[in-house]
Amino acid sequence: MIGTLLRILRKRIAVHNGAMRVGVLCVAVLLYGSSGFLYFELPQNPDLTWLDGFWWAVVTMTTVGYGDLSPASWGGQFVIAMPLMFLGIGLLGYVLSLAATALIEAKNKEMRGMADFKLKDHLVLINFPGVGKVLRVIDELRTDAAFASTKKIVLIDEHLDELPTVLAERQIFFIRGNPTLDHTLSRACLDTASHAVVLVSKPGDPQSDSLNVAITLAIEARAPHVFTVSECVDINTTELLRKAGSDGIVCSSRFDAHFVSHELLNPGVQDVLDQMTTNLRGIQIYLTRYRGEPTTLGPLAARCREKGHLVIGVRRGGDTR
Repeated sequence: MIGTLLRILRKRIAVHNGAMRVGVLCVAVLLYGSSGFLYFELPQNPDLTWLDGFWWAVVTMTTVGYGDLSPASWGGQFVIAMPLMFLGIGLLGYVLSLAATALIEAKNKEMRGMADFKLKDHLVLINFPGVGKVLRVIDELRTDAAFASTKKIVLIDEHLDELPTVLAERQIFFIRGNPTLDHTLSRACLDTASHAVVLVSKPGDPQSDSLNVAITLAIEARAPHVFTVSECVDINTTELLRKAGSDGIVCSSRFDAHFVSHELLNPGVQDVLDQMTTNLRGIQIYLTRYRGEPTTLGPLAARCREKGHLVIGVRRGGDTR
């Protein structure tokens, strides 16, 4: 019955939006119930008003049926009340199906990276090298006190068809598109972001570095205020990323030889370094700018020990001692 009425509405009335059609149908059914109730019941009850008719039509359509008003005439019962009950049940079911469909479509758009978001002070994570690495980056960041656990994270990738469920459960937003284009960066709300991380799309492949240089240039050209960390495979790319304006550069191949040689000469060093550079366990290393009076390392280290910190070196310019 509801489907038949909707088809009539499509033919007779130029209404194309589903919600608008339902609204027109609700008004029509309410008018039918209110006016019909008054038409058959007014002769027996002259005190009835349009408000009474509207109230009775609403409680009948929603199958609530308070019982404070009810038709006493044959026409009110069988011509108005009974059809109104069936129309109300069908209309309510149709409205619920529209709402469920809208929710499912919205969720599908989010999972496929087609939705738009309004975010602020968030992190933009670019490229998807794999679920494992992305999860490690997210866990490391959200464990650090300086990076709020509630900070929103947006993942941009051009080739990922659908956001993995494990990332959706971590409340990660997904934008599918070319990260070198302004349109894609705009959809990720880069202008209002606080940080951006550009990961290597294919770990171990130096060809990925050229894409990361282009992405870094696009970020710095659009939002130079965003603190950007870019990853590369080839150590020779670090200079290009620096010229592109990246605030921080991580070269994965730079540390391979260090770890292999130190593990050979001093077994266990790798585990120590791992604990010192992860936020998930062990102790952490922090680089803190000193803004006090000029002093030597000894007094400075003593003051740090009083607060439970251990000074392991001093960095001046590019040298660490």
